Amino acid sequence: MNTYRHPVPHQDTHSKVVGYLLWIFGFTGAHRFYYGKPVTGTIWFFTLGLLGIGWLIDLFLIPAMDREADLRFTAGPIEYNVAWILLTFLGVFGVHRMYQGKWISGLLYLLTGGLFFLGVLYDFWTLNDQVSIRNAQNRGAFQ
Repeated sequence: MNTYRHPVPHQDTHSKVVGYLLWIFGFTGAHRFYYGKPVTGTIWFFTLGLLGIGWLIDLFLIPAMDREADLRFTAGPIEYNVAWILLTFLGVFGVHRMYQGKWISGLLYLLTGGLFFLGVLYDFWTLNDQVSIRNAQNRGAFQ
């Protein structure tokens, strides 16, 4: 019996370019949320990137965070990069939710300022998982 398993092909779910773009705003923790690190993202948010020191160190850590995110999250038709850019810059309008096909909650965000910004904070914590679930559901629909 052959027990050799073919390696899973590399899936590039996250981008270093987007990571560095969000790093520019890194004192808010945006790049850490993007790479699936919500706890440290929250710490960066409340401490302005550990008073800028952690933010500077992250300049060198982004390639490793990118590799880890690529291994951890499910690729598919919904692009993480697009979803994160929409959340970061248009989150209170719910555009990132509409992009995922969540029209009702997207419209609700639009009418309530991202559910009074609390929904946007929730999405910073969970967007990677939301996209992974949607991509896994889409993959199952096509198999």
